[in-house]
Amino acid sequence: MSEIVKNLRRRWKLVIGLLVALFLFSVSVGIAGAYVLAFTSTEEFCTSCHEMSYNLAEYKGTIHDTNRTGVRAICTSCHVPHEPGPLVLAKLKATKDLFYTYVIPSIDTKEKFEAKRSVMAHRVWKDMMESDSHQCRSCHRADKMNLELQSPGAQKRHAKGKADGKTCIECHYGIAHNEPEGPSPTELFGKTALKAE
Repeated sequence: MSEIVKNLRRRWKLVIGLLVALFLFSVSVGIAGAYVLAFTSTEEFCTSCHEMSYNLAEYKGTIHDTNRTGVRAICTSCHVPHEPGPLVLAKLKATKDLFYTYVIPSIDTKEKFEAKRSVMAHRVWKDMMESDSHQCRSCHRADKMNLELQSPGAQKRHAKGKADGKTCIECHYGIAHNEPEGPSPTELFGKTALKAE
């Protein structure tokens, strides 16, 4: 053991140099990773693929795009988790989209997109049901809602939804995109259906 210490003392400059290099490398990787995560979370990046232009067109003018308060939700506000671990995992899973966009395009025309709209919507609804609409709740906090500013009908529906244990996506599933044909999220993935899987 003392021989190792002697060797280290003789090579202290090398050891310190390696530690500094390792530190700088780690910082560089961290900064580069943060930059990539931030860049791939912009609306411009999300809509840069031709097939996402269909989604962008139907999103424009919705309450999430333009409203009296000027607060906007962009693609990643609803479609990507907000915690670091799940965010990185979601980004890694999304790399498969590059394959389906550039290698074997599966929704490269409006007709193909519409043919897969239900499948894509059901996948998003299922994720949101499983997360208790976490993405919605990152902006819409029930404890900060002023019920007096809601219409009597909205107050009644929110109270019933809360009593029934519903999550946001069960009622608000066609708010930013055209609603696909077929069953609602509750019919597809009601609480009992999710527990059975």
